Amino acid sequence: MELVIGAARLSSGKQNDVNELAIVERCRKQDYEAFGKLVDAYQNRVFGFVRRMINNAEEASDITQDVFIRAFQSFHRFDGRCSVRTWLFRIAYNLCVDKVRKINRSPDEVSLQGTADIDETFDVPDVRWQPDQLAIDAEMAEAIDVAVSTMSEKLRSVLLLHDKEDLPYEEIAQMVGVPVGTVKSRLFLARAHLQQHLRNYLQTEVS
Repeated sequence: MELVIGAARLSSGKQNDVNELAIVERCRKQDYEAFGKLVDAYQNRVFGFVRRMINNAEEASDITQDVFIRAFQSFHRFDGRCSVRTWLFRIAYNLCVDKVRKINRSPDEVSLQGTADIDETFDVPDVRWQPDQLAIDAEMAEAIDVAVSTMSEKLRSVLLLHDKEDLPYEEIAQMVGVPVGTVKSRLFLARAHLQQHLRNYLQTEVS
């Protein structure tokens, strides 16, 4: 099933908030035109997240479509306590986790120390993961994708949601159902995993 990725974006700032609120109200009434605007605004980012969570483009497309189908069917339950973006990513995250668990009923946690479920709060430097800046060429871009794909879904999801989608710790914690300290520790381990993988890649290229 092919997903057509749109490029449209809602306007930014306060006007964006007003427009989105109006669109949400229309979506609650099953307004297809209003929902289409949300799809155009967010499907590219949702697909990007899902594609890095699920290492299969066709399955990622199917899941992304399922995200918006479920959202449309569930808008009457959207309470507005979080943004529409966060709500969509929560649906996407849950669907990705379900898919991973079906593939592997007992996925091993991947981390430098093998302890990604600890509750210790790391002092995580707020250095954003910027794939577009790091991807100087196609090989580097591929190395980044490989590094992200080798993480467990717990590390990968936190890295993508925080550093790629710019969601705050508190919203991610609520989304994945863990304490904020655990989110920070997973993010620390995910960044360390990414840096180590890229360091090994660069050393291999030089040697």
